[in-house]
Amino acid sequence: MNFPCAARAGTIANGDMDVPKLVPLKTNVPWFRIEATEADWKKEDPLVLAQLLEQLLLVRKFEERILELFKSGCVHGPAHASIGQEGGSIAAISMLSEGDKINGTHRAHHQFLSRFLYHEMPANYDPRNGDFPDMMQDAVYRSMAEIMGLTPGYCGGRGGSMHMRRDEAGVLGTNAIVGGNPPQATGYALADKLLGTGNITVTFFGDGAMQNGAAYESMNMAALYDLPMIFIVENNLYGVSTHVSDATRETRLSARGQGLAVPSLEVDGMNVMAMRKAMDWALKQIRDQNGPVLIESQTYRFFHQHGPMRGSAFGYREKEEEKAWRARDPFKTLPERCLELGVIDKKGLARINQRTDHSVQAAAEALTENEPHSNQIRIIPSLWPDAGSVESGIRGDLSELTGQRTMEVEDVDPAKTRNIKFIEAIAAAQLHAMERDERVIVIGEDVHRLNGGTVGATKGIAEKFPDRLIGTPIAENGFTGMGLGAAINGLRPIIEIMYADFCLVAADQLFNQIAKVRHMFGGESAVPLIVRIRAAGGHGYGSQHSMDPSGLFALWPGWRVIAPSTPFDYIGLFNSAVQCDDPVVIVECQTLYQEEGPVPANDMDYCIPFGKARVIRPGSACTILACGNMTPICTEAVEKCGVDAEVIDPRTLDPISMDWDTISASVKRTNRLLVAEQTARGPSLGARIAQEGQERLFDWLDHQILRVSGSQSAPVVSKILEQAALAGVNEVIEGIHAVMGGNVHEVAE
Repeated sequence: MNFPCAARAGTIANGDMDVPKLVPLKTNVPWFRIEATEADWKKEDPLVLAQLLEQLLLVRKFEERILELFKSGCVHGPAHASIGQEGGSIAAISMLSEGDKINGTHRAHHQFLSRFLYHEMPANYDPRNGDFPDMMQDAVYRSMAEIMGLTPGYCGGRGGSMHMRRDEAGVLGTNAIVGGNPPQATGYALADKLLGTGNITVTFFGDGAMQNGAAYESMNMAALYDLPMIFIVENNLYGVSTHVSDATRETRLSARGQGLAVPSLEVDGMNVMAMRKAMDWALKQIRDQNGPVLIESQTYRFFHQHGPMRGSAFGYREKEEEKAWRARDPFKTLPERCLELGVIDKKGLARINQRTDHSVQAAAEALTENEPHSNQIRIIPSLWPDAGSVESGIRGDLSELTGQRTMEVEDVDPAKTRNIKFIEAIAAAQLHAMERDERVIVIGEDVHRLNGGTVGATKGIAEKFPDRLIGTPIAENGFTGMGLGAAINGLRPIIEIMYADFCLVAADQLFNQIAKVRHMFGGESAVPLIVRIRAAGGHGYGSQHSMDPSGLFALWPGWRVIAPSTPFDYIGLFNSAVQCDDPVVIVECQTLYQEEGPVPANDMDYCIPFGKARVIRPGSACTILACGNMTPICTEAVEKCGVDAEVIDPRTLDPISMDWDTISASVKRTNRLLVAEQTARGPSLGARIAQEGQERLFDWLDHQILRVSGSQSAPVVSKILEQAALAGVNEVIEGIHAVMGGNVHEVAE
């Protein structure tokens, strides 16, 4: 297919009256290629150039040693070397202040090591004089240990090569999912903006991620909210083996900023001075104009996607191309330029070379030893993590909730209560949390409009906290990642996902990121956020708006999952969630929104602990587990079928927190268990509960555990078919009679 160019289109327009006139459109968004001049080099502080020189040499030799360790079997998994790309990133990091944040991708050795070194660098440190500082050497040692999966690493070896985090140095997480890190970086920047720190965020990603929707969503939100951040796309031309020209028609990746009103720069990423000038321009732009900047760093990785072989060995690159880029290698050109400028002499350069060699060698020797009676090296066995700690740190111990006042509805004098609707409890709980804690923010689509969002869940917040009520584009993956980044950087976000099915659009950030980051980064860092999700089955929204996500979230143990069924329970469970340092998902059944219930008239500060079930109806014939809107359905079914069943609302649904003490005590009396859910059978949580119940309660069961659920189909729009797809009173009655096996005890009138 041929597309006429602008010039030809204009000619046709002017020469043919039947063709409409085409008027070129222009953008006022800055878009430049920035280049370093000879004067820039001469004006630069020699001390800065000496520091850059040492860092570049050290990072290159560090990665070369990593590849040697990889070949010897001492690096488990891939080793994504950044060799060739170091100069631009190190130059960019050299421009950052102590409080600034960065994140990166799976190819981030150069970025995090450089940031760690600058963090440990003494004031006015001059690598041309004196010894290599001990704290900088420790950064080399601990970075190498982490890549090798060892205990001295910053994440205890759990992150390895691709997942590195060190909060105090401003490295809030590197990421193995392409495009996974820019949304989180927007959250860092959002937190710093709202907290007024003056810090900026830099997110590094590659040309492959630039074609990913997450990068687009992130740049759009950063521009929309005037976030102080810099997007640096390291365009090394290849996503694994796919050339950038095979991935996009517009290979000038800096052009992406134009459509989003993001000022953009193109820069030679092999030239450290050009990158410093690009960063200087970007930082001034942020200070003067607010909002983000995009920098395309044109660079090259000398090796294949991972490991020590060149791309030409796999046939997707030509040797001549590799040779041309190697001629521009800053590892070669920067020392030459420093010698020319008199920054250092040959003896001084030799000393830095020797010292960086020693640094890397010392780190490797502290982590490895020779195999007995062999020249083959191995990891020192005592440095491996304890296998028994494998599950430690999946989530916290809830010590942050120690001392919180807990209460059940039965503890409140009915005369001191008032009735409110479930939806009113949601809005009131969020508003009160924002009044108590200025770190609490609300993020989501339409939350700032319609007098409380699409269902009234944020009513009253816009009037009191407009800056902390953030209405987002339709970009679930992007704004969920932004919430995660904000949580990592000091805020306590509440993220509203309008319908449960939309969580699948945000699946990367919900399950690859939020569910895993605490554990994979060492288990110590908090992830204090809430995700509120509406389960809308039964309201005619159809197959793509009606799921119950409880079973999905329960697959990832990093999530705490709660499903309140009354206004009282919502407030109490929400108060625990908003103070918890783990991620919590609240499943809200839309069917309950207009239901009323009592809450304390003048008390919004009580908590309900996670993992504490509530007995809705005592009984002796069988035990029924039900949550959310299934609790009233099951209660009605019990009354109709005349069986003295005990109905228990677990309230907390994630398998680790399930209140098996209460459930077990009930089953030991009733000897029968029925798990009741409304949702489709396939994604339901009931099968997992039944399996664990069978394992725990087998000796007390007089009948196999049964479960009631919807059909195999998702609900559809047709009212009759939707009712058929979802479990209701009749299905629960059938389940009760089945689990009783015909041995029915009538309830006395």
